Amino acid sequence: MSSDYRLSPQLAARLLGASLVLWGLLVLLVTVVVVLFQAPVVLVSLIGVLCLVGIGATGFLLTRSAYVVRLGQDGYRVRFVRGAGVKQARWLDVEDVVTTTVAGAKCVVLRLRDGRSTTIPVDILAGDREDFVRTLQQLLDGGHGLRRL
Repeated sequence: MSSDYRLSPQLAARLLGASLVLWGLLVLLVTVVVVLFQAPVVLVSLIGVLCLVGIGATGFLLTRSAYVVRLGQDGYRVRFVRGAGVKQARWLDVEDVVTTTVAGAKCVVLRLRDGRSTTIPVDILAGDREDFVRTLQQLLDGGHGLRRL
């Protein structure tokens, strides 16, 4: 059993908005280059089409394809979370799990036997927080019998 948790819709919308700005800046830059250097106007059209495809791909990646946390039978993996600490570990390496608040955000902290830790802000995850914690507990119990939340 493997469980993937994606970005929350609110965060995905914010990131998509930021990417729209970047794609728009690319179109603006190409337009300026075309005007200044009298390049073929078709370049603006090509970049416009490329940007539309890029916007669609970015939206798909943010909402359907990319996971933030993957919980598997052997361990976990965290992606796209700056400051998460250890990005992946086996369940056998986890000493205990606690919930806490970091900078106003509710987090689950997986503390490892070697003193390092992984911090997962649950507000950025799509879906039910309680379901995430339950799945985490079940997999941790199955990994080595610990259960501390």
